Amino acid sequence: MNNPDTPSSAPQFATAEYTAPAGSQVCGSCNRPISENYYRVNGSLACSTCATQLQNQLPKDTHSAFVRAMLFGFGGAILGLILYSTFGIITGLEIGYLSLAVGYIVGKAIRMGSGGLGGRRYQIAAVLLTYFAVSMSAIPIGISQSIKDSKAKPPAAHTTGSATNSGSGSSESASTAPEAKAVASDEKPGISIWKLVGTLLFYGLASPFLELQSPVNGALGVIILLVGIRIAWRLTAAQKVDILGPFQVQPKPATS
Repeated sequence: MNNPDTPSSAPQFATAEYTAPAGSQVCGSCNRPISENYYRVNGSLACSTCATQLQNQLPKDTHSAFVRAMLFGFGGAILGLILYSTFGIITGLEIGYLSLAVGYIVGKAIRMGSGGLGGRRYQIAAVLLTYFAVSMSAIPIGISQSIKDSKAKPPAAHTTGSATNSGSGSSESASTAPEAKAVASDEKPGISIWKLVGTLLFYGLASPFLELQSPVNGALGVIILLVGIRIAWRLTAAQKVDILGPFQVQPKPATS
C-alpha cells in the first residue's frame, strides 16, 4: 500500500509478493526476512513490527476530525465560489469546466482538514459543498450582469403631470398628500430581508437546472458539474487498508 496521506515513516507496501518460497519470505516494507509470524497488508507480506506500526499510525475517525474537515471543506467551497464568480464577472462567460476545479478544491480541503481520513459522510459533505459552490456562483454573476445592463440602458424621461395644474390643484394635492403617502406605503411594503435571502438561495441552488432552458449548454453544464462532484467524491473516499494475520511461517521443507 502506498498511501500519500500517511507519514513518510509509515511502512510502505507497494506490491504483493506471493512467489517467495517458504522460509525465505521478506517484509514488503523493511525487506527483512520473516522468521516467525507475518501479516498480509493489502496482499503484501509484512512482518509483525511493520504491521503493528502501520495499525498504530492509521488515523482515527473522530468527531473533531469530521468538524475540522467540514470547516476546511466550507473554506474550500467559498474559495471555489469566488474563483467561479470572479471568472464569470470578469469575462462575462460561465465556463462549466471550472466545476472540475471546484470539486478538486473542495475534496482536497476536506481531506486536508480530516488529516487524510475519508468515508461516506465525508463524501456526502464534499458533494453538497461542491454543488453549493458552483450553483451559488450564479448569484454574484447575475447581480453583476444586471448592474451592467442597467448602466447600458438610456435614462427614462420623467413627466410631471402636476405642473399643468398649479392653481387649486396644488392645494388639493397638499391636502391629500398624507393620505397618498399612507396608500403608497400600504401598496409597497418593505421587502423582508429573510424573504430576499430565501429568494436568492432558491435561485442560486436551482441555477444549474434553470440553465436547461438552453438545452445544449444547460445539459453540458450539468454534466460537467456532475463530473466535478464525482472528483470530490473520489478524493474523499476512505483509504482501504486490509491487514490480515498473523499467520505462521511454514518451515522450509527438508532436502534429502
